[in-house]
Amino acid sequence: MKVGIYKHSKTGNLYRVHFIAKHSETLEDLVVYEALYENKKSKFWVRPIFMFTEKVELNGKKESRFVFVSK
Repeated sequence: MKVGIYKHSKTGNLYRVHFIAKHSETLEDLVVYEALYENKKSKFWVRPIFMFTEKVELNGKKESRFVFVSK
């Protein structure tokens, strides 16, 4: 997984992936990322890597949930 800027396919919002962390109990890989837009709920987020990289259905097509944009 590359560190850098990703676009959310559904919303078009941009996020910066900072690093991959491990869940302390399960050792599951978690993506630590930052919203690059005004978000009142939180600036930083974590998501299991399998969810971050999975394909989702949009407009009847399977697309990546997040798409790498740049470093």
